[in-house]
Amino acid sequence: MRITHTIWRGVLGLLPGEIASNETGWLLSPHQHMPLLQQRRALMLLNRVRLFALLFALLTPLWSVVDMMTLPAALWERLVSMRLLATVAFAALVMWCPHDGRLLRAYQGMATLFAIPTLFYIGSHLLLTQHHLEGVSAAIGTGYAFLPFVLLAAFAIFPLTLLENLAFVMPVLLAYALAWSMDWSVASWPSFGGEFWLLSLLAGVSALAGISQLAFIIALVGQTIRDPLTTAFSRRSGIEMLELQLVNAERNQLPLAIAFIDMDHFKSINDEFGHAAGDKTLKLLVQQIQQNMRRGDVLVRWGGEEFLLLMPNTDRVQAEIALERLRQQGLGQRPDGTALTASIGLAERLADKCNARRQLVELADARMYRAKQLGRNQVVSR
Repeated sequence: MRITHTIWRGVLGLLPGEIASNETGWLLSPHQHMPLLQQRRALMLLNRVRLFALLFALLTPLWSVVDMMTLPAALWERLVSMRLLATVAFAALVMWCPHDGRLLRAYQGMATLFAIPTLFYIGSHLLLTQHHLEGVSAAIGTGYAFLPFVLLAAFAIFPLTLLENLAFVMPVLLAYALAWSMDWSVASWPSFGGEFWLLSLLAGVSALAGISQLAFIIALVGQTIRDPLTTAFSRRSGIEMLELQLVNAERNQLPLAIAFIDMDHFKSINDEFGHAAGDKTLKLLVQQIQQNMRRGDVLVRWGGEEFLLLMPNTDRVQAEIALERLRQQGLGQRPDGTALTASIGLAERLADKCNARRQLVELADARMYRAKQLGRNQVVSR
């Protein structure tokens, strides 16, 4: 993994610390991306799809004037009809694009965005091969052959993984090959091979640009969503992730448990040993919790010595068992060598019949205070 990280850093021009070693795989495939990164990237992709669709919707019909002035009537009339259909499709895409932050929607939007001009290219190529053009008409007709180059260059503004780039680029390359195969009688292998090589090279450059964008997005998101002291998620990002998990849990009728964790007698650590010792204790607490978390769990620093542990697809009983196991294994040590303890309040959306983020957190918070009233160092879930 270290070798892979070094290669990616050298190719993409990344500085040390921008992408963690365990995040280099995120540049290859989106399957390991955290939900918050998926949502933000999906919104970015959808916004760029909408921008490109609007641009194409405006420019596509304007070129009809050039066709009318330079091409034979029998040709430009059919090309204008195709342009109008493409314009309507682009305009519909602008109006259709949702803002729900789902990656599947972003994929659908991108597929539609690039399918429209790809189909237009195939159709225009077939029409142009049926006419013998000369002079200015031939020059304008040749311009249509550059459409695949424009499409592949456009991928450079989309922050995509390597697999996503391949999935979107291959249909454009195949469409180009298909258009040539339909008119192989006048096509030549050297010409096709040279142009296909240039298209492949352009696709590679665009993919590298898109992956570079993604790398910096991952780095920026990582810097903004993490608490700089403990490396747990910040409160703002924790709220976003809780909202996402609530939506997913409600959509799929799944349980979702959250634990409000508050360290016992933390103020005395700062008073007796100083804030540096308090910061070190917080770091050790987070490390201990993260070592005993499941992969899908999320730890959020809610404020001061308060933390929120999000446990998706976990009912009340399962959460109680997990939290008791965590408490029994220990949360670390205080500076004086005594055991560090915490009071924990647990809430679960199905058991508590609560789907609102604020109410669920407040319920867990109230139970945490109940745990303190009962003597601290325990879990209260009812």
